[in-house]
Amino acid sequence: EGAFKLKPTDIVYTAYVNGDGWQDAVRNGESAGTTGQSKALGGLKVVLENKVFDGSVQYSGHIQNKGWDVWRQNGAVSGTADGTKRFEAVKMQLTDEMAENYDIYYRVHCQQFGWLGWAKNGQAAGTEGYSYRVEAIEIRLVTKGDAAPGSTDNTFKKRYASVKYSAHVQRVGWQSFVSDGAQAGTVDQGLRMEALKIQLANLNCDGGIKYSAHVQGIGWQS
Repeated sequence: EGAFKLKPTDIVYTAYVNGDGWQDAVRNGESAGTTGQSKALGGLKVVLENKVFDGSVQYSGHIQNKGWDVWRQNGAVSGTADGTKRFEAVKMQLTDEMAENYDIYYRVHCQQFGWLGWAKNGQAAGTEGYSYRVEAIEIRLVTKGDAAPGSTDNTFKKRYASVKYSAHVQRVGWQSFVSDGAQAGTVDQGLRMEALKIQLANLNCDGGIKYSAHVQGIGWQS
């Protein structure tokens, strides 16, 4: 007699594509979303079917101009699903007996980067601070301790805070913004820098930047 084998649990997920709406559900590593069409995921629903263990799947999207959503589960929508915001990253985890018996792997197709590596068990997959859209996602359940479905390198890319600045130069006008130590203004051209704009980008905390110029014939400004 052959050994009894439990039927594997299915991971089933549905993507909302901005401009298209909800797609049909896919499962077990199939691709949800689009590639090569410059369309963003705006929402995601995930459920487990044919469960042989207690537990659920929880998932959270990093949403444009909002940051990380709260953990969702049981097919609830993470994201906006109305075409107004894009997903930039996602993370997932299993609970209870499901977490004891399975690893959950997931990877995303991102603007500019394409398919990133497989993240698992609550790790972030995607980008933060780049303003890049997630375009597609694949999710797999793997028996606890078994090999990942593919490479686990470069699962998440985060751009940290930086300073950007632009100089107004005599007879040139406003130059383009530069950042992080690049030169603003001119050298050896005998042209005055007449004004300056400074801003912070990719902030992951509260705060800002203040600056003051000392102007010929005027002195320090506010």
